[in-house]
Amino acid sequence: MKYKSQKIAYWFFATCMLLLSLQIVYGFVMGFARMGFDVLHDWIPFNAARATHTNLLVVWLLTGFMGAAHYIIPDESDREIYSVKLAYIQLISLIIVGVVSIIGFHLNFWEGRKFLEIPRPLDYLVVVNVLLFLFNIGMTVWKGKRYTTTSLVLYFGLFSAALLYLPGMIQFNSQTLDSYFRWWVVHLWVEGVWELIMGGILSFLLIKLTGVDREVIEKWLYVIVGLTFLSGILGTGHHYYYIGVPEYWKWVGGFFSMLEPLAFLAMAMFAISMYRKSGRNHPNTIALFWTIGSAVMSFVGAGFLGFAHTLPQVNLYTHGTLITAMHGHLAFWGAYAMIVFAILTYAMPLLTGRKLWNNPTGLFAFWASNIGMLGMTGAFAVAGIAQVYLERKLGLDFLTVQKEIQVHFLGLVLAALVFTSGIIAFIINFVRFGTPTDEALGAEQASGEISLARRS
Repeated sequence: MKYKSQKIAYWFFATCMLLLSLQIVYGFVMGFARMGFDVLHDWIPFNAARATHTNLLVVWLLTGFMGAAHYIIPDESDREIYSVKLAYIQLISLIIVGVVSIIGFHLNFWEGRKFLEIPRPLDYLVVVNVLLFLFNIGMTVWKGKRYTTTSLVLYFGLFSAALLYLPGMIQFNSQTLDSYFRWWVVHLWVEGVWELIMGGILSFLLIKLTGVDREVIEKWLYVIVGLTFLSGILGTGHHYYYIGVPEYWKWVGGFFSMLEPLAFLAMAMFAISMYRKSGRNHPNTIALFWTIGSAVMSFVGAGFLGFAHTLPQVNLYTHGTLITAMHGHLAFWGAYAMIVFAILTYAMPLLTGRKLWNNPTGLFAFWASNIGMLGMTGAFAVAGIAQVYLERKLGLDFLTVQKEIQVHFLGLVLAALVFTSGIIAFIINFVRFGTPTDEALGAEQASGEISLARRS
């Protein structure tokens, strides 16, 4: 690492891994419940487990993004974090809000709005927490010795995510208006500004890992940002088909949903192209695996599978079924989880000075988690197709159909076990690195010297 304050990123990454572990536990609770083994229902009802599972996903990814910012922004700005103390205060307050929210879900203290279940009083604490984070990172950028496209895209992605949280805090008496503005948060995060965050992290990693000129990589970043805003904003319309909005949203949502995969395709082509141009043999091959893998899997999960069921003619049947879960799991994994794993894998050797580059545990973590996630996606697809046919075509009762598709969740749980084995291996590797040390200062320069030596 170049700067001592980059050590803060470690504590965000550690929190991130803890929250991910808890999310997986709740995923298994739901998986067994869907098979009929709902033995924990009296303590953890399915609705509480689902809310906890989905909200933990959002929180651990945001924590990972914040950790990435605390590592990347000092490096890109050529200066220490503006306030180390403020960063720790912000992390602790974020953990407190998360813990109180999870407890609230189990006590029916929540809003009941999908993906925005967090209790209303905590919304205001979230706003204060994020403002602290944005102020600290923003001042680091502002007072930095240089401004780069990578750091600015990352920062404005984070800033826009905070801004777009606000529409979800507005209260409406109309269900249509509430749903309309709720998607300003949910859709414009995951299919809008989070893509900017992903693009910023991806750009940073490709600059560091491939050795391709910054100018070349950041030109591609402009293209991705343009495609994201072109398709993502009006692509929100594919959530508006059945909530009572005007008819024109069907063709607006359908048309721009067709364009959304282009942004993810551009990311995949961008990453692969930069890798092929690379003349640098960086020792951290696993970080490169996660980086390229994120770009490719995001296109498959978020781009292709998203397009597959967002056209109005298809969504008429797939809306609200397990087909959505199929798309959602691989999309979040490829686009956002894998890019967090990529920056974490890149940063940990440099934060700790322990160059556990390409060990078998790290390789197993990459392959097992990806194979397991693909298996889960396949299980959701089979269950979802069966659900669509039985429920939407044959007209069987919802609960009757749920009984019929229970068997498919056996395959889901088995795939989830493979996935979990990969995550456990990743966490074991994370623990093996230990905590950051001041002796690791200058480790990035040393790794650069190693890669140059290997190249020559």
